[in-house]
Amino acid sequence: MLRQREAEALHHRLRGVSTVASFDEPRRFTLFASPHFTIDFMYTVRAAASRLSQISKQLSPQIRTMATLDTKFKLNTGAEIPAVGFGTWQDKDEQEGAVAEALKAGYTHIDTARIYGTEPAVGAAIKKSGIPRSKIFITTKLWNNSHHPDDVEPALDASLADLGTDYVDLYLMHWPVAFGRGDSMFPKDSNGKIINGDTDFVDTWKAMEKTFKKGKAKAIGISNFSRKETERLLNEAEVVPAAHQIEVHPYLQQNEACEWLRSKGIHVQQYSPYVFPPSHFPFSFLTAKRKTILARVDNTNRPHSFGNQNEIYSKGQNMGKLIDDPTLVEIGKKYNKNGAQVALAWGIAQGHSVLPKSKTPSRIKDNLEGDFRLEKEDLEKLKSVDKGMRFNDPSANFGWNFYIGEDGKVE
Repeated sequence: MLRQREAEALHHRLRGVSTVASFDEPRRFTLFASPHFTIDFMYTVRAAASRLSQISKQLSPQIRTMATLDTKFKLNTGAEIPAVGFGTWQDKDEQEGAVAEALKAGYTHIDTARIYGTEPAVGAAIKKSGIPRSKIFITTKLWNNSHHPDDVEPALDASLADLGTDYVDLYLMHWPVAFGRGDSMFPKDSNGKIINGDTDFVDTWKAMEKTFKKGKAKAIGISNFSRKETERLLNEAEVVPAAHQIEVHPYLQQNEACEWLRSKGIHVQQYSPYVFPPSHFPFSFLTAKRKTILARVDNTNRPHSFGNQNEIYSKGQNMGKLIDDPTLVEIGKKYNKNGAQVALAWGIAQGHSVLPKSKTPSRIKDNLEGDFRLEKEDLEKLKSVDKGMRFNDPSANFGWNFYIGEDGKVE
């Protein structure tokens, strides 16, 4: 620890040196200071620079990469979006406390959705934090039962009321499929099947464009669209989506799809950044079998276990957890990071924002510290873990064939 402090003191003082003539002048460097005593040492600047170089080589990579980088990306609107967002799916009654912890830890990007039921908790936590609204990036999402053009703005107004704000920074169309209109989030027929609406997602998008022009949504985007659906939207839309929130993680890297989105000026957001049960597949709609599987997982461990707990595909149920993947674990040791943090850093290195969730203060902080820089050689190693494994596909239940032609799609 003293060696680290010595390096920090040297670095701080050396930044203030501006003339070569001062290199051989003795200077005092403070190694440690408290109300009771200080530890000082004398160096010439030239000697200090040499000493700093020696210490830097001796310090392990983990010490040099402890702090979060506070990375931000620019949307096509010109606005900046923080690279690490705080996800608020599940545990509705505990989200106010979790969001409060996230804001305290330093998060400035909160992701919610109408279907999560967490908008009131998010709004309350932000209000109590005392942080100015302008300092927080809020994303929420339009649910499937409000796709009709006449329902889009009222749905956003309801979200704004619950969030306690007059605008959101990003408003996403949660899915391209429309459900039947009405108050029911999951309208069903007598056989228990979802009742689909007849609204085209292009018409829904045009109604979202109006909320953008009114300033109620500073940016608008999409989620869970295929490339073909996105291409159609681009051909008919006036406003290019600012972001596309999709399932991406080291086991489903979707390099071609993400590169194509970037070429269109669309920012990629990763949900399930370490193969967590997807935030876009509501627990309330899982089959009894899947609910039983998820119920076996200890909620207190869920944010960091990130195993393949969502049995959308049976092929994933016997796979190991992504964060325990040997490649991620080995890379993590180099930086004193865990597998989850490596997965986050990988996503950020791709230019994506990532949306981890937790309700445990220590893990909330750990996730934020997933914003660190991976070296090129480690990014190359992570290419090898891509399995084309998609865990989130509710096609059979939602009455819509999602992800046609996309990586990881199982027909």
